[in-house]
Amino acid sequence: MTHQSQSKQCFTIGHGNYPIDLFIDTVRSAGIDTIIDVRSSPYSRFNPQFNRKSLEKSLKERAIGYLFMGDRLGGRYSDPGLLFPDGTVDYRKVQETERFKEGIGRLLAIISGNKTIALMCAEKEPERCHRFALISPVLQSNGVAVIHVRPDMKLQANEDLELEMIDTFFDTSQGSISGEPVDFVGLMYERVNRGIAFKGKG
Repeated sequence: MTHQSQSKQCFTIGHGNYPIDLFIDTVRSAGIDTIIDVRSSPYSRFNPQFNRKSLEKSLKERAIGYLFMGDRLGGRYSDPGLLFPDGTVDYRKVQETERFKEGIGRLLAIISGNKTIALMCAEKEPERCHRFALISPVLQSNGVAVIHVRPDMKLQANEDLELEMIDTFFDTSQGSISGEPVDFVGLMYERVNRGIAFKGKG
């Protein structure tokens, strides 16, 4: 995978309904030493082991750091200026906000400080989560190799997931009518965005 040749890397993981011990063992086996919580609301009604205070305590007991950044890098917004007309959050607009840029800057600083971090949200499948569609492409554009810890505990490079999703959505053998190159990556991210993002009032 391409991340092996890059010095800066960031994992992502979804907690789902994992027992806390299995989650922590998975985190440690990947060499992750710091969890960055990117949930807008760091609580789980059905999995209280992942409520912020409980999770932070469990991680601390296993010498794993915890930092909440859902206020900067979460996926839920209600500002009409950050929504598509139907009320779905528009990730491209979010990426241009100062708050989001501050969050990315802090992440990059942490990564540069030799921490091995994982962005954590609730959704197990990265392609169904804003950590893939909102955060990962920005980190990637800043020279960070993003690696997703999948539900089967296998690792997947973000570039590979991008190609997988493009193949799912598009026939890449078909060019544009004008003959200009087609930005399949951009089109894929917008399609994922519209399919998974939080939807408020349109």
